Amino acid sequence: MMLVLWLMLGLWCLGWVMGTPKRVRWGAIAALWVAVILANLALPLGHPVRTATGGDARVWGVAALALGVILGYRYILNYLKNSIKLTSPAEAPAAFSDGEVARYARHILLREIGGPGQRKLKAARVLVVGAGGLGSPVLLYLAAAGVGEITVIDDDRVDTSNLQRQIIHRDQHIGMTKVQSAEIAMRALNPFVTVTPHRLRLDESSATMVAAHDLVLDGSDNFDTRYLVNRLCVQAGKPLIAGAITQWEGQLSIYDAAQESPCYECVFPVRPAPGMVSSCAEAGVAAALPGVVGSMMAMEAIKLITGAGAPLRGRLLIYDALYAETRVIVVKRREDCAVCGVSH
Repeated sequence: MMLVLWLMLGLWCLGWVMGTPKRVRWGAIAALWVAVILANLALPLGHPVRTATGGDARVWGVAALALGVILGYRYILNYLKNSIKLTSPAEAPAAFSDGEVARYARHILLREIGGPGQRKLKAARVLVVGAGGLGSPVLLYLAAAGVGEITVIDDDRVDTSNLQRQIIHRDQHIGMTKVQSAEIAMRALNPFVTVTPHRLRLDESSATMVAAHDLVLDGSDNFDTRYLVNRLCVQAGKPLIAGAITQWEGQLSIYDAAQESPCYECVFPVRPAPGMVSSCAEAGVAAALPGVVGSMMAMEAIKLITGAGAPLRGRLLIYDALYAETRVIVVKRREDCAVCGVSH
């Protein structure tokens, strides 16, 4: 077998010395490869030529298959890279690096996303409110998907009780701010995205921050923040993807008054009285539930950014984990809504 490999190397070097084009050198090596396989198939077992060339055609067949897979993979990567190169300097963002092409190859192969959709993800600026149960899968999947700029807001610190469901945090990060812990995990997952952490609670002064982003995802765990982020998104004309969970049930929808769909307050015009709705700390929550709902929130964000599929505008999805049931309810905009109604 080594004799054949040395012959192949010799053919390559001889061609290089003589200035023979690479395709001719590869052709000569391929011809030798085929001759070796045929010799092992045609000659009797124990024949000196067959013994000198490995003795088994299957060895060379497997080697040829492995080489074909490698060359095919390289060809696909080059094809994908060329398919997402920008055609003019005015298009943003800049062309993808080889590392990004390999990382996002599965996205680029999707007809609904492709190169143009991946460029939109890279150019997107997304604000995520909350780095807890829902924020964990949202942040991880947005970073993994290649969303170019991700801003995360949270004023809390990592606690031992968080680790049962908030998968973006680690045991060694207990006591660290959640935004810092989340940033570490996101940068470790994808160094090609920009993560901006803000340790703060969303308030009226956050209006400028909301307006500076293309999309907002709300994974907060209190009604004050939910109603406030909805109001700020309506004012800025930005779509809001909001999710909520408790015990075994979760829900999510896209609230986008700028596209004539209802806002959060259209669907929930009256906030529950204090004590009427228990928090996760009071009522408990199944560990994987925020992972399911948060992942769906991230999926809706990817669809909105890339234009793929039918987003959840005007529809409220309710997931019952205990009985593995999902319902989708049509929700409508209210003309008398205090936030997005015709009088506002």
